[in-house]
Amino acid sequence: MDRGSSASRALFPTGPSFTLEDFSSPDFIVSDFIDHLTDAALPTNRRSGPAHHAFDPKPLIRTFENALQQLAALTEELQEKESELLLQVRRAEIQHDQTLETLGRKLDQSMAQFEALDLSLNSSANSPSTTSNANANVAVQIGEKLEELDRKRRKAQDANFLIQCWIEVSETGQLTSLEEIQRQGGPENKVRCAVIARQLMRISQRLDPASWATPNSRTAALTNGGITNGVTGAVRPRHNTREALEKFCELLEQDLLKQFNNSYRRQNFDDMMDCARVLHDFNGGASVIAAFVNQHQFFIDRDQLLADEVTTDNETWERLADPDSEPPGVEPSLQSLVDEVRIVMQEESFIIKRAFPYYETVLVKFIQRVFQQSIQQRLEMVLDKATTISTLAFLRSLHSSRAYLAALVEDLKTHGLTEHPEPCTAHIAQTLDQQLEELFIPYLVGNSYIERERKSLEEMYNSLLFKFTLYHSRRKKAPTGFMAAIAQQGTQLLASAKDAYMERLESSDLTPTQKRIMLRVARISESGPSSNTSNSKNDIELSEQDGALNVAYAKRMIGWLAESVRRTLEMGSATDTPKDVQTLLHLLLTSVGQVYVETALDAALDMSTSQESTKTEPDLSYLPTLRPAVTITNLVSRFVTTVLIRLAEGNTTVRRAMESSLRQATDTIERKTNAVLRSTLDVAINWISRVLSQQKKTDFRPRDAELEDYLVDALQTPTCQAICTFLSTKLLPTLRSDAGLDGANLEIFACELAGAVRRLLMEHFKKFQVNATGALMVTKDIARYVDTLRAWPITREVETSLEVLTEVGYLFIIGPEALKERGKTLVGGSQQGGKGGEKAGKVEVIPGEPRLSKADFKAFVQRREDAGSAAVQAVLASL
Repeated sequence: MDRGSSASRALFPTGPSFTLEDFSSPDFIVSDFIDHLTDAALPTNRRSGPAHHAFDPKPLIRTFENALQQLAALTEELQEKESELLLQVRRAEIQHDQTLETLGRKLDQSMAQFEALDLSLNSSANSPSTTSNANANVAVQIGEKLEELDRKRRKAQDANFLIQCWIEVSETGQLTSLEEIQRQGGPENKVRCAVIARQLMRISQRLDPASWATPNSRTAALTNGGITNGVTGAVRPRHNTREALEKFCELLEQDLLKQFNNSYRRQNFDDMMDCARVLHDFNGGASVIAAFVNQHQFFIDRDQLLADEVTTDNETWERLADPDSEPPGVEPSLQSLVDEVRIVMQEESFIIKRAFPYYETVLVKFIQRVFQQSIQQRLEMVLDKATTISTLAFLRSLHSSRAYLAALVEDLKTHGLTEHPEPCTAHIAQTLDQQLEELFIPYLVGNSYIERERKSLEEMYNSLLFKFTLYHSRRKKAPTGFMAAIAQQGTQLLASAKDAYMERLESSDLTPTQKRIMLRVARISESGPSSNTSNSKNDIELSEQDGALNVAYAKRMIGWLAESVRRTLEMGSATDTPKDVQTLLHLLLTSVGQVYVETALDAALDMSTSQESTKTEPDLSYLPTLRPAVTITNLVSRFVTTVLIRLAEGNTTVRRAMESSLRQATDTIERKTNAVLRSTLDVAINWISRVLSQQKKTDFRPRDAELEDYLVDALQTPTCQAICTFLSTKLLPTLRSDAGLDGANLEIFACELAGAVRRLLMEHFKKFQVNATGALMVTKDIARYVDTLRAWPITREVETSLEVLTEVGYLFIIGPEALKERGKTLVGGSQQGGKGGEKAGKVEVIPGEPRLSKADFKAFVQRREDAGSAAVQAVLASL
């Protein structure tokens, strides 16, 4: 054995120590207390081991002896406290009896004084009138005092009755006196019972805390016994006053609710007000409010109607899902419900104000029940039905429903309800707004709503542009070189738009109505693409019109987006509006700008570029793409600037980002448009150059045998005729009417074209030998060229530069003397004489005069048939 442990253990262990708190604890139980004491009888090692040691009772005996001594001391202390409390109770009872006796004597004295005063007044009825006013004043004062005494008497009687009821319920567990008053019937008696019952509940909480304690503490108190009589020491039984009072209050509450309902049927608003006031003191009025709201005939009738399905006709749902038709408005069953709610709430608010002292609370509960049960259930049914139609049908139904319910809320605010004819209170207005918002929170949380709008628009855009994208995806060839980088993004957008439409069309969650609308928008019969054929899109017949731009389509897309913007403004919050319109802007610029306009411009550019080296007359059928491209770009730009960007003014960052996106999209379209025009200019110049290269060598050197016919029949050479016909009857009209090119744009194009043609002709006439007859043809050709180019809207400077061509024609036809003078004018400039006559060696160039370089002048003159003559050589030598 360990010496340390044996040394620390006493020979006779001391018993446990206890205080009064140990026995007065709510968790004290006698059996547990005994078990705890006996647990220390045997050591732990012996309890768990074999029982070969003898039981030693001495520690247990000493423990119980110590416990008995402490219990005796605690008993004496408890008896002293109980005696003191009983003494205080007796003193209070004696004082109460004395108070009642004193009040009774005062009441008897007052009654005696009243009788004496009454006799005095009766005896002095025949006294002079001068004392009547004074007696009247005295009588009024005495009457007021009597009323005050009567109130005190009734208060004392009520207090006496209250004490009597408490003694009954505490000693017998019954409320006989209170039940007798209840059995007498009548609203006043029931109200009185309710008031007394409430007061008894308060008394029970203070004088009988054991019945209001937790179940464990109440069980412990009952185990220890009832209340001990300090005189005799006997224990008398005690009743649970809380249970008795709660049972009576429950029956009384049911009786009051029944009385309230009966009064409601009889329209007895005063009785309803009394019942509601008492029940409010009971439980805050929750039971009477629930009875009034739940048993209202409106909810009973509507609960039966809510089982009905949404019965809107198919034509209305079809219009709702059609993006090109006007929305038909709110669903009829929901509209009927909202109209009925408007009438019911206006009528019931009048009853609520007269029947409830806390009418605003009742009205709030009534509003919550109307919105959260009747309206919400019908709204969910309508939106569930719209979801089975299409995304657009859902969005339109959601918007029209919110608009109609918002109008209901505004009408109720204006009517005032319980404050009619004044507007309703701020609390009621806030409740109406809150209920309206809570109805639509599930559909507007986060980005769910704007994503639905974007998805719906993207679906319709892809449907409308399906044939367009399919046409260009078939036409699209993989470009090479510089064009590959430009067309790469457009090719990806085409593929994604086409694939998105096909995937959506083949999706299993697509409703029949939605699929039918998509096919109708895409201008495809319902027997068109389906999920059964993987190559169904290749079976669709396409025409040239399917691949061309259509301003009407762009207007439809902008109109759809405008409707979406209107819904977004009314459904979303002001803080989210900038981001929402930015999302819609991105969709518009992508679908209309990139997929539609830029794709068409890329196709036009491809077609134009492919003809830059063609051997046949160029096909300008791609130029009509420019007019609708510019028109659509202007429409989009104006819509974005006028509508979308203004809606984002509250957020500077978003507004600037939107402006930058619009600017980039517009610049891209402008660059592609300019590229088409630049390529068209190259095509025209290359074609003119090719036609000029086919000029016959004999066109300007006709033989003598052909001289007569040549001069009579030929106005221009075939080459000149072909070029001028191309410029005047094909290129210019196409640019003006089909491409819509006008103003400064057409002027720049015409000036560049005229300059290029002038340079080509200048080089062209240096290549041909010209005889005297051929010189006439040269002048006719040049005159036709100049007249044709002047028909274009060129500037004055370019028109003046064309005069050089006319002068070139003269160089082939005039004689040597005239040629010499022309050389001085064209090459050296015209000489201006001063006051003293001609100034030798000084030449002044007249502004605006056509000029030729010396090399060009010699090149043209040397192509004359008589260039080798002495006269012509002298002219060339004099330069």
